[in-house]
Amino acid sequence: MKVIGIVGMPASGKGEVSRIARDLGIPVVVMGDAIREKVKEAGLPLTDANLGAISGKLRADLGMDAVARITIPVIEATAAPVVLVDGIRGDYEVATFRRHFPDFTLIAIASSFETRYRRLANRGRSDDSLTAGELRARDERELGWGLLRALAQADYRITNEGTLEEFAAEVRGLLCRLGGLP
Repeated sequence: MKVIGIVGMPASGKGEVSRIARDLGIPVVVMGDAIREKVKEAGLPLTDANLGAISGKLRADLGMDAVARITIPVIEATAAPVVLVDGIRGDYEVATFRRHFPDFTLIAIASSFETRYRRLANRGRSDDSLTAGELRARDERELGWGLLRALAQADYRITNEGTLEEFAAEVRGLLCRLGGLP
């Protein structure tokens, strides 16, 4: 099984990569869905603060690769030859995926703070930060989980500062090459 991981700061374009992968017929497992499920189980609203708190608690209780280990059975259950994993947040998760899946490739998505902040204002997800200060706090929280070290371990890097069409074309080309798709 070939597993393609996506890592990037909040609102860098990871969700768009997932959408493109689905369009190409590649199953997508979103690591944040495991966190959202835990927040719902706790009876809490899906806010950035609650998602961050549950993520931090899982990592504190089960280890910094907890979300990766929770996600591995979901990835394997797809039984697909190629699977995309969206939302890697730290180097411990990368290490766990590389150990568990010998054919693991990591793609970093990079966007400036200003671009990401503009996207959040337009995205409208319940866990999106709406102020620049809240986005900075979210960035700091995720950097504390090893996000910068995970970004540094990427096999490929795509900068997402241009048009959606340019980004989509670059992503589609890379996913086709990595996934052995036409």
